[in-house]
Amino acid sequence: MRQDVNETLEVSRLELLHRVSTHNDLEAWAAFQQSLEETVLTWLHEHPGREAACHMHSERYFVAQAFERLQQIVVQKQVACETLSKVLMYLRASLNGAILETLRVCSRPGAVCEHVSAEQDLQGNLQSLEIWSRVQARLSSEYERRLAYLLYHCGLGPAEIVRYCPQEWSDVHEVARLRRIILERLMKGLEL
Repeated sequence: MRQDVNETLEVSRLELLHRVSTHNDLEAWAAFQQSLEETVLTWLHEHPGREAACHMHSERYFVAQAFERLQQIVVQKQVACETLSKVLMYLRASLNGAILETLRVCSRPGAVCEHVSAEQDLQGNLQSLEIWSRVQARLSSEYERRLAYLLYHCGLGPAEIVRYCPQEWSDVHEVARLRRIILERLMKGLEL
């Protein structure tokens, strides 16, 4: 009997998710989200970074972020969510990503909020400074060097860069395009 109830619940959740992916049905999304909200909260409470992350944002923020990330990949059809276990895997990964992103960004507030030069930030670490000098030699402008610093030293993604440095970067697609150019230039330096 319990297994029948679980199977019915799984089918119901998958039907809701199917309506979201095919019709962008917001009511179906709300029902789907509500049915799994407690599960996501449980995962959040079990996460080793929860305490530090919750100093920056509320638990509800992380739950909302997890669902928002899942909704994006479902609506954009980046993944096929054929089983509830697969959906739960993506949802848990989304929660983990939201927590880790917050912890990463909050651990380097000066590098993001202020326009700190890489040389200032790497002062005292000779090996990192040497590597940074090689990277700089391959990049054509201060604009590219600043972006490389935010991407590779601070570990920020294009959306984070736009969010945390709006005075410098306003378009995620432009950041992603420049990231590809920077990566190509750096890869050419590795070719024999």
